[in-house]
Amino acid sequence: MQDTYTLQPIAVVKSPYKEKFGIPRQPGLADTVVSTITLLPNYSSEESIRGLQDCSHIWLIFIFSECVDKGWKPTVRPPRLGGNKRLGVFSTRSPFRPNPIGLSPVKLLEIHTTECGVELIVSGADLLDGTPILDIKPYLPYSDSLPEATFPFAETITPLAQTLLFSDNALSALQTEAQRLQQPLKSQISELLKCDPRPAYKKNDPDKAYGIRLHDLNIRFRITDTHIYVDTIEQVR
Repeated sequence: MQDTYTLQPIAVVKSPYKEKFGIPRQPGLADTVVSTITLLPNYSSEESIRGLQDCSHIWLIFIFSECVDKGWKPTVRPPRLGGNKRLGVFSTRSPFRPNPIGLSPVKLLEIHTTECGVELIVSGADLLDGTPILDIKPYLPYSDSLPEATFPFAETITPLAQTLLFSDNALSALQTEAQRLQQPLKSQISELLKCDPRPAYKKNDPDKAYGIRLHDLNIRFRITDTHIYVDTIEQVR
């Protein structure tokens, strides 16, 4: 058996997620957030994606590029379990792995083919801007969807039920920035914050303010037992 293998990226992600904090921890949880997969020159041809236009969804196999030099341990503390219980790394989707490879199913919205190359427009990706893509595969409903599959540690995801409120300043900025970016910004913010990006050990501090990066914006928010408050929305200069 060969000891080592060399893998080359075939595409790169252009995503509104500019830092790791705030990205949904699984794909498909923020369907209104759109990303672009740009094929690199050696792979960017109409022949390489022939037939892909008939797929509703595709798999993206990618590198956790921000974790490549961080190493790994046999056990990790999944945020899903409150950060207090350890599981084996191969029982989780932690990015800190012996080989930092991930996979995400995403919805394929459009394919743009120009003289500059091929771009795939997708929604539901949970990928940081600049993430290298190793491979793209069609999602096959007859084999990739397994409704009988179970895993008691992660059976379902329940979004936060708290009411989302914007301060007057944040609401004004929301309207301005949504128009400038031509994005459904309110829906995107709602999807991200209802996924509760807070660290598990800080969820009992309702006064703690957090910030997430989305597009070129810094969104400051707080979460209490009854509400999600968006305090400010500001461009990152």
